[in-house]
Amino acid sequence: MLKRIFDMLIAGTGLLILSPLLVLMALWIKFDSAGPVFYRQERVGRFGKLFRIHKFRSMTHAQDSGAPQLTVAGDARITSAGRFLRASKLDELAQLVDVVQGNMSLVGPRPEVPRYVAHYPQDVRNKVLSVRPGITDFASIEYRDESRLLAQATDPEREYLEVVMPAKLRYAQRYVDEASLLTDLKLIFRTLKALALH
Repeated sequence: MLKRIFDMLIAGTGLLILSPLLVLMALWIKFDSAGPVFYRQERVGRFGKLFRIHKFRSMTHAQDSGAPQLTVAGDARITSAGRFLRASKLDELAQLVDVVQGNMSLVGPRPEVPRYVAHYPQDVRNKVLSVRPGITDFASIEYRDESRLLAQATDPEREYLEVVMPAKLRYAQRYVDEASLLTDLKLIFRTLKALALH
């Protein structure tokens, strides 16, 4: 209950304070390329419940139909505005809406698409999905350059499934084991520090 109150307070305040920036970002996206401001994608939430995550659109609108679900650095589908939004992680700010709606938390394992959750071992799946997914967590900090890492792989999909995803799941399980308001505050601070130094 305390975590949910904390999430609502910070996310609601964040949306209010950041509203001028969010409006400017929305206008930039609209002027930069055709398509909606937000990109909505189905993700797996707490207890396996599906929801549609919010992100500021950083790719051409055509990417919505049958496109690969992994994005690597240098992907031709990324727009001019999208390159900046992705590099600065500002595209993730839209997920404050998901926090207010109750589908996500500020801190928690990053929500994955159903296709990749299907590869989780059952015991790991049960543990990771026992908490609300978050905007940031241990893995978000350690793998903030994930797209560049995948771009260096001969087979990005295989690299993700065999190397990156298992590592991220270990971080996700660590979060569940250590979950507390203090852990959340530490991870939020670490995330802001990592972004400032990036």
